Amino acid sequence: MTPTLGQDKPTARVNARTWSATRVKMIDPYPLQNAETNSMHVFYEHVAQGRLTTTRCKGCNTLAWPPRRFCGECCSDQFDWVDLPNHGRIHGYSIQEAGVPAGLRKPLIFAVVEVAGLRMFTTLVEADPQAVAVGKPVRFTPMAVTDGPGGAKRFLPAFTLA
Repeated sequence: MTPTLGQDKPTARVNARTWSATRVKMIDPYPLQNAETNSMHVFYEHVAQGRLTTTRCKGCNTLAWPPRRFCGECCSDQFDWVDLPNHGRIHGYSIQEAGVPAGLRKPLIFAVVEVAGLRMFTTLVEADPQAVAVGKPVRFTPMAVTDGPGGAKRFLPAFTLA
């Protein structure tokens, strides 16, 4: 019996066996955000609630970005979740006008935003590219992205001009 993954699909010959292949979306750039697949799922839950958080090491008190399960300074795996301010300043940015993937708004504005001494690579949303400048104040906003498996809502941290 030949194993099949789908019905009425084109077949291909692989290692002298015939396999039927189902076409699937090959690239999902967004992380799965549940406890079964992501040990940092709490971060995404906080983002969905409108909270910008990260981890602080219980051993040496180091604040980490992005949030981590272990401390890069002392290697401890003991940490607390801490809320960060919902505002910061643009440290650097890039505006992408060409090659924007289908389904995304043009232009894409990527920025390094400084919040509480941490620098975050993020997206600026609902921003006029002409108004973006180094040093400008920004505010945290959860950005809804493609739903996950089973229709689970997913969010990533983003910023808007303040």
